[in-house]
Amino acid sequence: MNFSKGDAQQPHVLIIHEVEDYEKWKAVFDDAAAIRREAGEIAYQLLAYDTDARQVVHFSQWTSLDAARAFFESPQLVEIRRIAGVRAPEFRYLNQIEAKTL
Repeated sequence: MNFSKGDAQQPHVLIIHEVEDYEKWKAVFDDAAAIRREAGEIAYQLLAYDTDARQVVHFSQWTSLDAARAFFESPQLVEIRRIAGVRAPEFRYLNQIEAKTL
């Protein structure tokens, strides 16, 4: 599917990662709110697998996918993830093409 510049795409990032300890991870996540906002994160949702609460899904809206990539791939964030006890994060950079409430 091709989009022209006039199409209203909303950049999002979907991250799935295992955390050693949710409370420890959440404290680090909350402390990083200002740097996430400065980097271009607009809004987020946190979800957990119904069968394993240590599998956390972070779904967020960004100003641009370039800003998101730069942030998530930065050495600073690699260190923050290490401190937070994150294991094997999986990143998906996405453009929303439609959203509706039914």
